[in-house]
Amino acid sequence: MSTPDHALRKGIGLWGVVSMGLGTAVGVSIFSAISPATALAGPAMLLAVLVAALPMYLIAVSYAFLGSADPVSGASFVWPSRYLHPALGFFIAWMRIVANMGAMVVLALVLVRYVSMLVPLPVKPTMFAVLLLALLANLFGVHIAARAQTLMIGALVVLFALFTLWGGIAAVEPARLEPFLPHGIHGAIAAAPLLMGLFFGIEAATEAGSEVAEGRRNIPLGIALAIGSATLLYTAVAFVSLTVMGAEPLAASQAPILDVAKRFMGPLAVPVIVVAAIVAIGTSLNAIFTMFSRSLFAMAQAGVLPRALARVHPRWHVPHIALLAVFAIGCAGLLLPMELTFLFLAVNIPNLVKYASICLCALRVARGHPELHASASFRPSRRRMTVLAGAGAICAAALVMVGFEADWRPYALLLVWGLLGAAWYWLRRK
Repeated sequence: MSTPDHALRKGIGLWGVVSMGLGTAVGVSIFSAISPATALAGPAMLLAVLVAALPMYLIAVSYAFLGSADPVSGASFVWPSRYLHPALGFFIAWMRIVANMGAMVVLALVLVRYVSMLVPLPVKPTMFAVLLLALLANLFGVHIAARAQTLMIGALVVLFALFTLWGGIAAVEPARLEPFLPHGIHGAIAAAPLLMGLFFGIEAATEAGSEVAEGRRNIPLGIALAIGSATLLYTAVAFVSLTVMGAEPLAASQAPILDVAKRFMGPLAVPVIVVAAIVAIGTSLNAIFTMFSRSLFAMAQAGVLPRALARVHPRWHVPHIALLAVFAIGCAGLLLPMELTFLFLAVNIPNLVKYASICLCALRVARGHPELHASASFRPSRRRMTVLAGAGAICAAALVMVGFEADWRPYALLLVWGLLGAAWYWLRRK
């Protein structure tokens, strides 16, 4: 059995970092979160996209700094454990088990909904098949998964460029943005937690940090390219969607991007958007399997999860037991309620808590570890890094509270899961 970190092979380059981050972010949310966000904010959903983006820029700075100072696999567990407290690192990673489960379910569910527009499919069996394909794509080496990710994200960018340019030329009517704030500024702020999911995963490559070639350079540069590209893409797609369809029909749509495309693409809309959905969801599932398995791998190495999860396959150099566990957790998620608002919050709340903790880690490193700050290839001044990291942590914590208004049930689920985690951690310590 080989478990040390160096058993994982460096197979991710700069464009692998970009495509992993962009591919994780530009996934299911763009195909589904637009509708519930528009229901809350109306045309101010455009403003809500920017409200959701601003905290992510602050958070991305912390990830870029830590990724260039201390690239590790399973960063969301290792960094809080190393720089804050081992129990907090465990708690963050434990809560993200629910988040990743919810994310896999959302991805598979929306994929089935879109493909069913072409060919009727049984929902749960098809979702199982989608998870199985994602598992197989990741079992044969991180370099293969990264290469597939790069190809898929290239195709996705082309498809969304077609959507934006065609819709922008043929059917945009800016008058549909009036009134811009039908539910006031409060509506735009309430929609922001749902749209945070548009940017989740920008930091994906940090979870496989020890598998990134020239990680101290490529991680911060890749994160910057990914978040900038995602912001541009989302703003363009949201503007076209609102000005082509109008806020009320968009809020009521079960497949908003497809319904918008039908307004100007005609019969081509279904095949084009279904292909885009398949590619987008494929990139997101591929990246989640990579990220989540490395988190379980790091937790097993630290001894807070069973040691078997830290095994590395001698031929493929991937944590194959952890990947099988990810697949099993995704299958268990098929028992969750198939309601998108519930699922999005179950995903977003643990991720926001994770982001707050990473910002606090960056603050701690900037203030208390001058040697790590000096070794980082991306290093704002220690004072500036402290301010940016503190602001990111405050924004993430505030958005966790805002989400309670949309649906309280995910908070109850996460509370119960957190209590189970506390019991598990206490028993492991004993």
